[in-house]
Amino acid sequence: MSDELVPDPSRMRASDADREQVAKVLQKAHSEGRLDLHELDERLGQAYAAKTYGELVPLTADLGMPGIAVPQPLQQVQPYQQQVPSGRIGGTSGPSTSIAFWSGVDRKGDWVVPASHSVVAIMGGVALDLSRARFVQQQTTITVFAFWAGVEIFVPEDVTVRVDGTGIMGAFEDSTYKTPTVPGGPEVRITGVAMMAGVEVRRPKRKKLKGHQRDELED
Repeated sequence: MSDELVPDPSRMRASDADREQVAKVLQKAHSEGRLDLHELDERLGQAYAAKTYGELVPLTADLGMPGIAVPQPLQQVQPYQQQVPSGRIGGTSGPSTSIAFWSGVDRKGDWVVPASHSVVAIMGGVALDLSRARFVQQQTTITVFAFWAGVEIFVPEDVTVRVDGTGIMGAFEDSTYKTPTVPGGPEVRITGVAMMAGVEVRRPKRKKLKGHQRDELED
């Protein structure tokens, strides 16, 4: 923050109440023998003529008594800015469907998720990795229909996820709650039906790097 945004407290205007407060301190100092009459008259004149705190403070600084309190610098309030991860929103929409019938589909890397994406898995498997994906808009819906199948959806920490699918002899399992979500990023709703199937929503897979303490996302 530059000095121009933080006013010098000593240059701030003093009020009548501030001048009266200093005058009372000076009068008390005279009654205690700290100031003689000439000094009292001189300082009282300066106090009532003072326009800023910088002029009032020295009048009591050498008395060893509580004087005038100088206000703290006013801090400029910075406007709130929503933190949206760069590169996450925008781009040409990618495939609107992922279909696996006795087969498998694996989407990962730099792909652009449309506002609505449908996943159909019948006796097959689908894996959607959003760790490096971009999104056409802030809100995205992924609708899943799974029958005797498995669907994995990997959601990174900077994407907010909401899971409300229905399981029929199957389940939608969300494990992303185990790690905190970074606010301000894209929002993804995962819904649909899993019949004798499982839909798992979790954080991206990680692999250990030799000689490093931290993990790295797998591609």
